[in-house]
Amino acid sequence: MARWDINRLAEMEVFVRVIELGNFSAAARDFRLTPSAVSKLLTRLETRLQARLLNRTTRRLTPTPEGHAFYEQCVRILADVENAERNTSGIGEPRGSLRVSASVPFAQSVLLPLLAGFLARYPGITVDIVLTDHVVNLVEERTDVAIRHGPLENSRLVARKLGESRMIIVASPAYAARHGLPSVPQEVIGHNHLDFGYTRTLKGWPFIVDGAQWLAAPQGNLTASDGEALRQLALAGIGLARLDEFQVVDDIAAGRLLPVLQAFNPGDLDPVHAVFLGQGAQMPLRVRVFLDYLVANVRLKRLAP
Repeated sequence: MARWDINRLAEMEVFVRVIELGNFSAAARDFRLTPSAVSKLLTRLETRLQARLLNRTTRRLTPTPEGHAFYEQCVRILADVENAERNTSGIGEPRGSLRVSASVPFAQSVLLPLLAGFLARYPGITVDIVLTDHVVNLVEERTDVAIRHGPLENSRLVARKLGESRMIIVASPAYAARHGLPSVPQEVIGHNHLDFGYTRTLKGWPFIVDGAQWLAAPQGNLTASDGEALRQLALAGIGLARLDEFQVVDDIAAGRLLPVLQAFNPGDLDPVHAVFLGQGAQMPLRVRVFLDYLVANVRLKRLAP
C-alpha cells in the first residue's frame, strides 16, 4: 500500500542527482539541502527498499548493481512524469492525439489540404479526422474540435469563427441538356431535387421573389447523408443540388457544374465555426495550436463577382 507521507518522486530525483554527480554535497547544492539531509534521505530509501543502492567511499559514491538498475528505472519514470505534465499543462512542444470532426465537403475542400502544413509544423501531434455532416456531441464522441456550419445554438461550447459561406443551387451541363434549367424560382418545382436525408434548420430552398423570401419545398427521388455525396450526384446529372459555395466553386469554374437561379439567390451567409470545450489555460496545447492554425489559414473560396 502507498505511503502518503513519502514523496517518492522527490526521493527519485535526489537519488538520480547523487548518482550523476557522484557525491552528496553537489547534489545537496542542487536541491538547497545539507549533505547530511541528502545522506539521511538515501538511507531511508535503502531501508524502505531493503536494498543497498550505493557503495560509499571517502572520495566517491558508486551505485551497486541494484542501485544502477533502480537509477535507470528512476530516469524513465521522471521523464514520463515530465512529459505527462508538459502535455497536460500545455508547456513546451505540443503533443498528443487530436480528434477533429468536420463535414465531408469542408474536409475535402478546406481542411485536408491544410493538414500537411500543420503536421509538418507540429510533428508531435497525431490527428484523427472524423467525417460527418451530422452534429456530433463533443463529450460523447471524445472530440476535441468540431467544424459547424450555420448559426450556433446556445451551449457550453466555445467557438472560433473560420469564415462565412453561402449556398448555391447547381446542376450539371448534362442535366441541363436533358431537362433544361429553371429561369424563375417557381419552375424548380418541376425539377428533381437532390437533398439531405436528415432534417435541416431551413425546410426548403429559399429564393428572393419580388423582394420577399419564398421557399421551394424539395421534391426529388434521392437523398444523401452528406454534401459531397450530393455533389457527386449533381455531377452525374441526376438533379439539382443546393450546396456550399466553397464546395462547388472549382466545379463551376471548370464548367462541370452550372449555377442555377443566381439572380434570385438570397445571398445570406452562414458562418463556419470551430467549436470546442474549455478555453484559456484549461485548453490543451494541441487544441490551441490547431485552432490558431485554422484561423490563420482557412480561406473559403467564393465565386468571382
